[in-house]
Amino acid sequence: MTQRYFEDLPVGFAFRTAEAELTREAIVKFAQEWDPQPFHLDEAAAAESHFGTLIASGWHTLLIAFNLGMQADVWNESSMGASGMDEVRWFLPAQPGDRIHVRCEVVSAERSKSRPDRGRVAVRNDVHRADGTRIASYIGNHLVKARGTSLT
Repeated sequence: MTQRYFEDLPVGFAFRTAEAELTREAIVKFAQEWDPQPFHLDEAAAAESHFGTLIASGWHTLLIAFNLGMQADVWNESSMGASGMDEVRWFLPAQPGDRIHVRCEVVSAERSKSRPDRGRVAVRNDVHRADGTRIASYIGNHLVKARGTSLT
């Protein structure tokens, strides 16, 4: 995808990422280090939980979604970081074997009044299984360099 700067990211600009598969091994490895709840670690314990099966940590799902967005290489050159996330939601858990992708859409874009070399771009990220089922979402609040300016 062509590199985009603040001016290239108006409200409504949208793209879809590639897919990534969540494997059992990756789910358990992530959970061992970052979210050691029984339904993320062990099939037998997960079967006894209200989920009924092993599931990925929601944080793992969001990190994969974020990484897919970065791999899309839409604003990597103009990225100046982010100021946070809003409206984080998990609708359904990801499970081993799920292939997920992200549909991204700019929901607000505002050039900085005090620093016109950049703007704030809010992007809604809807995480979907391959069958189209939405399983999570969040809004990423990005700082993006304006075209023809230097990073400061």
